[in-house]
Amino acid sequence: MPEIELSAGIIDYEDTGGDGPVVVLVHGLGFDASVWSEVASDLRREFRVLIPVLPIGSHRRPMRPDADLSAQGVAALLAEFMDRMDLREVTLVQNDTGTAQLLVGVRDERIARLVLTSCEALDNYPPGFQGKALHRASRIPGGLFVLLQSFRFPALARMRTSLGGMAKRRLPKELIARWYGQLLTSRDIRRDLAKFLRSTEPECYLRAAGNLPSFTRPALIAWGAEDRMMPPDTGRRLAALLPNARYVEIPDARTLVQFDNPAALTAELRRFVKENPLPGEG
Repeated sequence: MPEIELSAGIIDYEDTGGDGPVVVLVHGLGFDASVWSEVASDLRREFRVLIPVLPIGSHRRPMRPDADLSAQGVAALLAEFMDRMDLREVTLVQNDTGTAQLLVGVRDERIARLVLTSCEALDNYPPGFQGKALHRASRIPGGLFVLLQSFRFPALARMRTSLGGMAKRRLPKELIARWYGQLLTSRDIRRDLAKFLRSTEPECYLRAAGNLPSFTRPALIAWGAEDRMMPPDTGRRLAALLPNARYVEIPDARTLVQFDNPAALTAELRRFVKENPLPGEG
């Protein structure tokens, strides 16, 4: 996997290459590029697909001790990644964590089209039982280490009150181990995650919502129809704030829409791009 050095440290990324329109897929807290694997595999025939592994739990290398890993800081790293890769007219697709929203009105000059799938937004932070448990554990010395021990056991990780509540499909033990292996074995990776959790407050997403009406470029809000952690009402409220947005629900999907129903999501992404061509496309 290629890597790139950013101001906070070295991150990995996937890049399918090619001359097609650029799509950047953004994962959520505790996941990496593999959560997008089926979507990326499908889209690569027509698009150049990039997936940066952001430093929010499944990254392989710890960031610099002084790195800003708040939600705003991670959003800035995403913008820095697009700058360093010189990505233009990007279709930016976000899941789970609300990183992409924080760029709107601040660092959105490279974003031509915005796609928000089930994610933290508005007043839904920390989201659900899972988000609240992580948030509280990060504020107790050793709390994250204790809480994360359940991910050593796939049966516990698949419980509705844990990772299993984010997906309708059964999560393979190999993916659970891949996503949470670094958090279980590296104190510094846990430090990075704790920095994100401790420094990200609900107000940041409420402030971000105030910028959404200024984003007049095309937007798609594609929400998991059966999502309990990120309720569909949150998605409908987001769509109402964006002047040029369409709202759609992905059937048979919870928060991890790209994992639960990748075919339906990629169909909606293709439709969205086709209906909103950029100069030179079509």
